[in-house]
Amino acid sequence: MLPLVLASSSPYRRELLSRLRQPFTWSAPAIDETPLPRESADALVRRLAESKARALAEVHPNHLIIGSDQVAVLGEQILGKPNDFARARCQLLAASGASVTFLTGLALLNSASGACQVDAVAFTVHFRQLSEEQIDRYLEAEQPYDCAGSFKAEGLGVSLFRATEGEDATSLVGLPLISLVGMLNAQGLQIP
Repeated sequence: MLPLVLASSSPYRRELLSRLRQPFTWSAPAIDETPLPRESADALVRRLAESKARALAEVHPNHLIIGSDQVAVLGEQILGKPNDFARARCQLLAASGASVTFLTGLALLNSASGACQVDAVAFTVHFRQLSEEQIDRYLEAEQPYDCAGSFKAEGLGVSLFRATEGEDATSLVGLPLISLVGMLNAQGLQIP
């Protein structure tokens, strides 16, 4: 069986992938993540997930390479990683009392054959009505500036939610394991 490589430096994705109890390595791909003009969120995450996997194919020529990318969508606006307190605060103020859909693109590239499976998994978070004080306390406590949507669902961020809906909660953290297992099974890697 071909060895697994995760095309990401994300500790969140590494933690999720480790749940499958398969050995893997990881490497951060160098790609341009700029959205194309008029590119939909779904098309963006699919393209970036596949681009990340393909960026490592030359260095890992006989591997199964996993690429993933995520964006949050509020109305028609794509929310990326905030990178700082001010942007995170704006994102959470906009999300207060609203629903945000998280789209996670997933690609599994067999670099030996060139075959690539690509999917996008949606998961929706319905936010509580949040005060500015609640948002500030949360941001100071968890500093989720490297997370699309400005929260960590696997941590205190869950306190911001009224409800969630979707087929795969792991997609909210950045790597949809249900879809990934199906892709890995299709490549002959049986899990469990």
